[in-house]
Amino acid sequence: MGTDIHLTEQQCWRLLARTKVGRLAVIVDGHPDVFPINFLAKDRRIFFRSAPGSKLEGLAASPTIAFEADGRRLTYRWSVVIKGSAHRLDRDDEIEASGIQELGTASGGVKWNYVRIDPALITGRRL
Repeated sequence: MGTDIHLTEQQCWRLLARTKVGRLAVIVDGHPDVFPINFLAKDRRIFFRSAPGSKLEGLAASPTIAFEADGRRLTYRWSVVIKGSAHRLDRDDEIEASGIQELGTASGGVKWNYVRIDPALITGRRL
């Protein structure tokens, strides 16, 4: 069996910049729930779009989140976890500067809610 190797913060952000899909853990109705999201990693933050629903309702009630993305690079797999808080973007200049309007969505539909994740802790490992 291989040994896990801890990644530096810089390595984590580099991997996230090359990835488009992750998982967002949010408290919904008092219980954790996990949502797949398309995301953009920029300026050491995560940005995503969302349609109205339980994910946004959960974030409004409790903005504390966990986010995870993973992938494969050549001969190894990796995983990056962010713990932090999510904030809905409500100013046009913030939305434009984030670049989130250019982000596609795998599920289709109208997603006019823009959210920024501010990391308090980022960890990663190579498997």
